[in-house]
Amino acid sequence: MTALDPAGVSLAGTAPRNFTTVEVDPITLRVIGGALNSIAKEMAQILYRMAYSSLIRESEDLGAGIFDAHGRELCESDSTPMHCGSIPAYIRGIDRKLAGTYRPGDVVLHNHPYHGAAHSPDYGIMIPIFFGGEHIGFAGCTGHVSDIGGNFPGLCMDVVDVWAEGKLMDAAKIYDAGVRNEALIQHILDNVRTPEQNAGDLEALIACARLGERRFLELLERYGLDVVMSASEKWMDYSEDMLRRRIREIPDGEYEAPASYLDDDGKNRDVPLKVAVTVKIEDDDVIVDLTGSNDQVPTAFNVPFEGSVLPTVASAVRTLLLDEALTEEFVPQNDGCFRPAKAYAPEGTLFNPNFPASCFARFSQINRIFDSINLALADVLPDRAVAGSSAALCAIAYSGLAADGKSYWVYIEINEGSYGGRNGKDGLDCVDSLMANTRNNPIEELELNHAMIAERYELRDEPPAPGRYRGGLGSVRKWRMLTDTFIGSEADNRTDPPKGLEGGHDGRAGSFTRNAGTPAEEAMHSKVTQEKCAAGDTLEIKLPSGGGYGDPFLRDPAAVLDDVLDDFVSAEDAREHYGVVVDVAAGAVDQRGTERLRAAHAG
Repeated sequence: MTALDPAGVSLAGTAPRNFTTVEVDPITLRVIGGALNSIAKEMAQILYRMAYSSLIRESEDLGAGIFDAHGRELCESDSTPMHCGSIPAYIRGIDRKLAGTYRPGDVVLHNHPYHGAAHSPDYGIMIPIFFGGEHIGFAGCTGHVSDIGGNFPGLCMDVVDVWAEGKLMDAAKIYDAGVRNEALIQHILDNVRTPEQNAGDLEALIACARLGERRFLELLERYGLDVVMSASEKWMDYSEDMLRRRIREIPDGEYEAPASYLDDDGKNRDVPLKVAVTVKIEDDDVIVDLTGSNDQVPTAFNVPFEGSVLPTVASAVRTLLLDEALTEEFVPQNDGCFRPAKAYAPEGTLFNPNFPASCFARFSQINRIFDSINLALADVLPDRAVAGSSAALCAIAYSGLAADGKSYWVYIEINEGSYGGRNGKDGLDCVDSLMANTRNNPIEELELNHAMIAERYELRDEPPAPGRYRGGLGSVRKWRMLTDTFIGSEADNRTDPPKGLEGGHDGRAGSFTRNAGTPAEEAMHSKVTQEKCAAGDTLEIKLPSGGGYGDPFLRDPAAVLDDVLDDFVSAEDAREHYGVVVDVAAGAVDQRGTERLRAAHAG
């Protein structure tokens, strides 16, 4: 990537000039806005219902939307913000090769991480939309496929460069003016370990984008290009204005997050990687500066700047400042929300690696950016900031030779972490957090299709982080392997646990343990490459628990009692950390004992 302007780079696109701006009455404006949202949601529905791989079908690790001819987002699906936010960068990536060559019936496949893709396993399908003989936009979608070839099945960590990740498609037309390129598609499928799954996912992605194209053309035919695009401009300007209003409420200045550290790079063990985040507020712009973060690493644990860092910054700013639970007005997600948010990372660092460094395994790092932006602004956004969250997407690939001995089975699961507490609310338990927004993989599906049995899948046993509003609890899964199984993981156990806020306690780190509770118990690293678990071995995965918010001795005693009765905390924990005396036999709070204990603490 070329040198970045110190002022930062924004994900927002450039305004096109292929229509005449007209006045749109408020009713029509609302109708078109609603239609755009419905198109994106319907696109996502068809994608996850048609997809073959569990990561798209069950976890909904996907994104879809409609974009103008310059890649500006008009609407996006309610799915993973990482996928949705990166599609404008995909479009810029394919434009650099194909701009001016698009024809009706084209279908473009793209996954190059140095030219806009979020990372190479996220296949992107873009279909140029033509109206009145003119190219006026794109219907686009992305989804994480099970395998793209490369050194290792499913997920890779210890790889030498971007080519070792797998098959790269750089703006490849798999349909050219409606003519399907069977040879190219077959070549792609011949170079992956899961050709049937990938073929199904590819057809689902194409169907998703074609539906978006059809629905958008129906909208244009009903209202006309000038009206639809003028309404879209108004919606984008409105979203931008609403976000800039919130930014102006924050005093200008630089807000630095506490330095945090990722476990390691998946090869150089016990060498933590620094994440440094400073948020700069300049009038109604936000610049997230990642200067001071670790240099790029020799494994896959780097992050594509344009396809992953920029969407993360935009999503964090929008989420914090336009929280739907705290914003009465409807504010659609579109290009307007990208415009005030900018990012900067020096070249050759973890968040802006130099080509051809691998950047396959990038999700734990971007979640840490999101978490750090939140913590940096905690003092000036006390009613919106959240204590430290798990911020460590735990993606694990299980694989092995299929029964025929000629192909592989590959299964990728997402394990659930938790949110930290916030002012007025406890942290959410056992849920994917921040940038991921994916669903859990049902254990029944894996047991049905592969030789693994779930012995545990529940909330962690350890108590949540104390606070006036307690932290959320991470999940714990325990798998027993019925056959020899290879494991690849790009997780982060958070050896520096999620931070507490305003007197709340820090959360808990996660862990991977082979054969837990047996004489053969073995602690494993969070990032592994083709680690073998023999038949009969177990793998226990604990996800981090979020930090607490506020002084625990200010927690409502009734809430502490509920936690004791729900077995989240013991009576001893209640006394020690909250100053609450619980009569377990009576199922009640000892009011006088609690008052004495808290008075002694305050003194």
